[in-house]
Amino acid sequence: MWCTVALDLVGFGIVLPILPLYAKRFHASSLTSTLLIAAFSAASMVASPLWGRLSDRVGRKPVLLISLVGTAVGSLLTGLAGSIALLFVARVLDGVSGASIAVAQASVGDLAAPEDRPRLFGLLGAAFGVGFVAGPALGSLASLGGARLPFLVAAGLAVINAVVGLRTIPETRPEPVPPATPVVAAGQTAQGRRPRWPVLDAQVVTLIVVAFAALVAFSGFESTFALFGHRHLGLGIGSAAAVFTAAGAVIVVVEGGLIHPLTARFGERATLRAGLAGNVVGLALLAFAHSWALAVPALLALTVGQGLVQPSMSSALAARADPARRGALLGVQQSASALARVVGPALGGVLLGSAVSGRPYLVGAALSALALAVALRPLPVAEPTGFPDVTVG
Repeated sequence: MWCTVALDLVGFGIVLPILPLYAKRFHASSLTSTLLIAAFSAASMVASPLWGRLSDRVGRKPVLLISLVGTAVGSLLTGLAGSIALLFVARVLDGVSGASIAVAQASVGDLAAPEDRPRLFGLLGAAFGVGFVAGPALGSLASLGGARLPFLVAAGLAVINAVVGLRTIPETRPEPVPPATPVVAAGQTAQGRRPRWPVLDAQVVTLIVVAFAALVAFSGFESTFALFGHRHLGLGIGSAAAVFTAAGAVIVVVEGGLIHPLTARFGERATLRAGLAGNVVGLALLAFAHSWALAVPALLALTVGQGLVQPSMSSALAARADPARRGALLGVQQSASALARVVGPALGGVLLGSAVSGRPYLVGAALSALALAVALRPLPVAEPTGFPDVTVG
């Protein structure tokens, strides 16, 4: 499962950095190029809960395989596109297919024992970092063979992933959930009836709100740091890419290795709070970083913090999910994450201003502090989630 997700995200990492430049071939404006990226996130936001719910019904494996095939088609259409309109169609299709991350998380939740859940979600998070480190490097090499080649390489990787996955991806949800019975005749028993969608109790809503606020802050940093660093730290294109590569490597180390001993010793909630505190400190320092002496500890605190937040949050949500609705619940979380990745860059761009100030990071620090304040409070008592047999009549 880890290899499947990592390879899928390598393909995504190939496409993302060069897509705006590729769109210039069709005389696209900067706004249009940005909207191409937003279209991916918007499609993912809509599709994630649907993919998760479908995996609860028919199983994880077929949904993942369909998603990989959709990613291959989307990347192929991107590489062969002859117009902006077809580029938008391709990016929407790829965004819909990329929403399968929720299904992969649900599979890990199905497999993991409670004590192993943070470690395994951390490893899955590390796959994101691997994708975003290896993908751009592979894309830049492929671009030497022509502007379309990186997208064709991404399509080929998705095809290979689907073919190998057909033999290797495990089915972790072998028993499909029976459809909800809308009407039960008098005297009959509705065995184990459940709602079509997960019940978003107060605990779950609290965690999703915390995750959303933290990701808005972090994605605002991702989308604005190249411009901020160029003005205040003298970054060029190559050095900005190097900074992001280093940040991705730190997140891989944290999610792949550090998260397990921390959660084993201090628990998920304490690890989550520590990660949010790191985000607050890192963003607040970064707002005033006009030299590397302050920028380096700020970036380190921020990337370590984010590396702790994501897997501990996903693990906490998976622990609170009804196993029969785990895919749908994690799909809702991924939908909120996709929305955060739309809101964060837009908010960061507005706050950055023509003077390229540190305001996006001050607002991000405030959002992270708000998320930390919510996380410091005891979680609301959840309503009972069981669905006992109901006799009607």
